[in-house]
Amino acid sequence: MDGQPGATVPQRPGARIVARLRHRFAVAPWGASAEMAARLGYMARGVVYLSIGLIALLAVAHLAPHTRGALEALEAWAHWRLGVALLWFTGVGLWGFAGWRALQSLFDADRQGLGAQAIASRVGQALSGLIYGALAVSIFDLIETLHDIRHLGEQARTRDTVAAVMAWPMGSTLVMALGAFIVACGVGNAVRACLDDFGSTLRCDPKIAAWACRLARVGYFGRGVAMLPVGFFMLAAGWHARASEAKGLGGALWTLHSRVLGDLTLTAVALGLVAFGAFGFVEAWYRPIRPEGAFSSAD
Repeated sequence: MDGQPGATVPQRPGARIVARLRHRFAVAPWGASAEMAARLGYMARGVVYLSIGLIALLAVAHLAPHTRGALEALEAWAHWRLGVALLWFTGVGLWGFAGWRALQSLFDADRQGLGAQAIASRVGQALSGLIYGALAVSIFDLIETLHDIRHLGEQARTRDTVAAVMAWPMGSTLVMALGAFIVACGVGNAVRACLDDFGSTLRCDPKIAAWACRLARVGYFGRGVAMLPVGFFMLAAGWHARASEAKGLGGALWTLHSRVLGDLTLTAVALGLVAFGAFGFVEAWYRPIRPEGAFSSAD
């Protein structure tokens, strides 16, 4: 009531963040724009993994013909009335995420420093930016060719890309190195799931941070396990010099589901991918993002 000076009006969730962003746009528009691009990027990455995980769950339930990789999972949204708008949002968001990764890796926006662990983290962020930037380009290409009957599926694109690399000098060795790198990334994600305190990177209530940490652990472990067969198939393709053995994420998971994994394990991996996608939205809302650190270091 008005007569009670101690009375407070409860704020809606996130109202403080919205108010801070409005203030930042008024005071530092470039920094606020970079922050918004990064937050949209985390959400776009979340959309990618939510799509892959949900379609994998549908495949286990025999409601979809097979698992799909990132681009094919997003392509499935195009059959929905607002699907093309979602593709545009994801593509633009991933461009923003790639830009944020560039600020993190090249200009040390997170102020990680120059230690060995920091350098390794920044190299990983740079590679992440390249991957998601390339995925954004592929999404825009997909939007242009949605009604083209010659549009290639994930497996055909993977096979053609690997075949082109194999035509280079030491091409098979490069393909094997890529496979080993993907396997290492998968193992790294699984290890992070066990060791990292993901809640410490968020600015939110401790209870929310604890819940988000558990969600991230499930997500990172699921993503790590999902990457392993992709890497192993890539290693096999390079070792046997046969591009046809290389498989994208959707093809690798479905092949192992048919031969080894079965419904139970694929369901667990799919739930992990869904959890990783959901954690992307948590990061977009609660993660401190300070692009001014990159701008000041570039001066």
